[in-house]
Parts: sequence; C-alpha cells; structure tokens
Amino acid sequence: MIRKKIIITGTCLWVFTSYMPLTAQKIDRQAARDSLKAAVEVLSYHPDSINLRLRKASWNVELEQWEFAKEEYDYVLRNDPRNLDALYYRAFVNQKLHRNGFARLDYENLLKYYPGSFEGQLGLALLNEKDNRRTEALDQINETLNNFPDSAVAWAIRAGMEKKRKMYDVAEYDYAEAVRLDPHNQDYRLSLVDVQILMGKKDAARKELDILVRQGLHKAALKDWYDKCK
Repeated sequence: MIRKKIIITGTCLWVFTSYMPLTAQKIDRQAARDSLKAAVEVLSYHPDSINLRLRKASWNVELEQWEFAKEEYDYVLRNDPRNLDALYYRAFVNQKLHRNGFARLDYENLLKYYPGSFEGQLGLALLNEKDNRRTEALDQINETLNNFPDSAVAWAIRAGMEKKRKMYDVAEYDYAEAVRLDPHNQDYRLSLVDVQILMGKKDAARKELDILVRQGLHKAALKDWYDKCK
C-alpha cells in the first residue's frame, strides 16, 4: 500500500523530518540503513522477486537514494508495467531527480490503469502546479475533489492553489472544509487563519486561534499569529 507520509508529499516529507529531534533522525536513518542492508542480502538470493525489490526500493527512498530507488522501480515496471506502487513511487523519485516529464508519464500511466487512484490524481495535480500548468492543476484537483469529497488533504491542496492565485474567498471556504473534515489538524487551521488575516477577517482568525489553544496548543506558540490579529 502506498504510504501517505510521502504522498502529501511529495512536498511535505521535509516537514515531518525537520521537527524531529536530531538524535531520533540519526537513529531512524541507522535503522533504515540496517534494514536496507538486510533487504539487499535477501534480494541476492531471490533477485527476481518483485516484492523484495519494492521493499529494497522503499528503504532507498527512506534514505533519499533516488537513483538506486529508480533502478528498482524500473526493474519492477519492466516486469509488471501496471504495478501501482512502482508507478507512484517512481513518479515521486523522478520528481526528486528533476525528471518531471518522466514523472508525468508515470502518473498518466497510473491513472490509465487505475483511474480511481487518489494518489495518482493528487500527485498529478501537484506536479501540474509545480510545472506552472495552473489551469491543468486546478482542473485535476477539482476532479480529485469530485471523486473524493471527504478528503481533507485534497481540500487543503486546492485551497493552497487558490491562495497562491490570491483567490482568497474560495481559499477560505476550502480551508474551512479541510478543517471541518480534520478539525485537529493544526496546519489546516493555521492556513485558514492566514487567509482570514489576508482578507482582513481578524476576529474570525482570532476565534480559530482560540480553538487551537483549547485543543492544547500553547498560546505563547501562537503569539505572532495573535499579534497579526490586533
């Protein structure tokens, strides 16, 4: 199954790691290296195993060894062109290697074989936005939301696109939908606050900040946000 941590990524993996204690990052990376070493050893006995190659590639991705990961996904897709995980992750890896054209082909093939894939639709929308294909990006995220109206992350991504285009009214609505679907997600609520401040809705923004405090976030951590609401 495709791991959501990287998806919402393609762009948010750094957020996950940057707030981890340095010692925890070192421990995790050492564990990943140990797991990769074990995967390589097992694969040497079963070089034709698709599952083992996918497992090895996942550790290559974890360690940001993009070229090694791509080699494994290339092998898998030569033997199993419709492999969902390999198509998605190779698209992700191709973006890391600045091969956006190849990433687009992978997403398009993924959606050809699996037209209902949430990951594929979201990935293509994000890639279109990254490539400054603004109309295609909005069209794709609109289609994704039509298919997955209960996805908070899809609402938040569309809101981010709208905010970038200074379409603040619809961005506010979309962030509010993301918050409604995932009310404890601090990033979504702060994004809503940001848009409301840009719109001059400081009272509404302050109320959202108060909710974050009631949810357990220290008010001192929100001082800069509260200052913007004065």
